[in-house]
Amino acid sequence: MAKIKLTKSELKSQRDSMKQFQRFLPTLLLKKQQLQMEMRNCQARLRENEAEEKALKEDIMSWISVLGGKEVFKNISSLISLTELKTSSQNIAGVEVPIFESAVFKEVEYDLFIEPLWYDSAIDAIKKTIEIKAAHKAIEEQYRLIQKELQTTTQRVNLFEKIKIPECKSNIRVIQIYLGDQQTAAVGRSKIAKRKMQEGEVA
Repeated sequence: MAKIKLTKSELKSQRDSMKQFQRFLPTLLLKKQQLQMEMRNCQARLRENEAEEKALKEDIMSWISVLGGKEVFKNISSLISLTELKTSSQNIAGVEVPIFESAVFKEVEYDLFIEPLWYDSAIDAIKKTIEIKAAHKAIEEQYRLIQKELQTTTQRVNLFEKIKIPECKSNIRVIQIYLGDQQTAAVGRSKIAKRKMQEGEVA
């Protein structure tokens, strides 16, 4: 702890600092709660996303095995060309996070008379799988950014609660005791001086 000056101006400075820390602390605590809530929301969205992907995979596998297995799936995948993943950003508790919007695919033409009717459904299923994975990646990034901000906010809360505010309180107490002792000593000296003056007048 840095050495403090035992003066009235330092006492005022320490009181001002403590008021400032106490004023900011509730805001930081609120932000910490918001970030914790958003992390839980991210975890819930990730679970939903994973359940959706699992259900889609199970659905795909149910008809892909009937149609000839994974080789057919590879042939269909060659008809899909991803050109862009559209994202936006959103401010969550003071953190800019990515939001997945949509996936843009290049239309690859194929002969509707030659290929079987289920090709359209298969292509839609593959596109949906790509979108789910992209959304999952965006939510993971949201979680990472929010977690990082939560760590920083928690450090600031701990700094204010456990170090800065107790430090200011301790400094204020030390200065008040010193100034009180000085005032008591000054009064004592004043009384002694007054008494000596009175004794001198009598003499």
